[in-house]
Amino acid sequence: MMLFGKISRQFCGLKKLPRSRDSRYFWGWLNAVFNKVDHERIRDVGPDRAASEWLLRCGAVVRYHGQERWQKDYNHLPTGPLDKYKIQAIDATDSCIMSIGFDHMEGLQHVEKIRLCKCHYIEDDCLERLSQLENLQKSMLEMEIISCGNITDKGIIALHHLRNLKYLFLSDLPGVKEKEKIVQAFKTSLPSLELKLDLK
Repeated sequence: MMLFGKISRQFCGLKKLPRSRDSRYFWGWLNAVFNKVDHERIRDVGPDRAASEWLLRCGAVVRYHGQERWQKDYNHLPTGPLDKYKIQAIDATDSCIMSIGFDHMEGLQHVEKIRLCKCHYIEDDCLERLSQLENLQKSMLEMEIISCGNITDKGIIALHHLRNLKYLFLSDLPGVKEKEKIVQAFKTSLPSLELKLDLK
């Protein structure tokens, strides 16, 4: 009931704005709530469980180490020992993950693959944050970034810190302008990387 009261107060404050702006403001506010990091929750349930909750709450899916099936349903997250389910892959297609939620990834040690597709809130600072996480620098092997309109050359080049990255696919990124510079940067920093570009 308290949550409904807060939401209704938000709606009341929006009545004077044009309709399309109301909708954008509300969804932006709600997505920020979904991305908020609860450090106490991370301590209580461990980084993989807390990150799973964050990702599924935001519309992404995860796959755990040693499992073929993707976990899609927040209400059916597996229970059991905290160290049993380790996130190996993340597919954030059409999700609302944003930079304020990326602290959830700090303790993840087994993530090998991340797919960011049509993620409207992903910006350069997200990729910079992700590439600075020591655990991901060791574990990340594959990454796909597709149709994320706020990503620029700066964010892509930051990924060179993922020193074990073997495969990177970039497609439909209008903010990326200097393809040759990106190719050269990765040839120098990650010579064994398979880089696939589908950029204009």
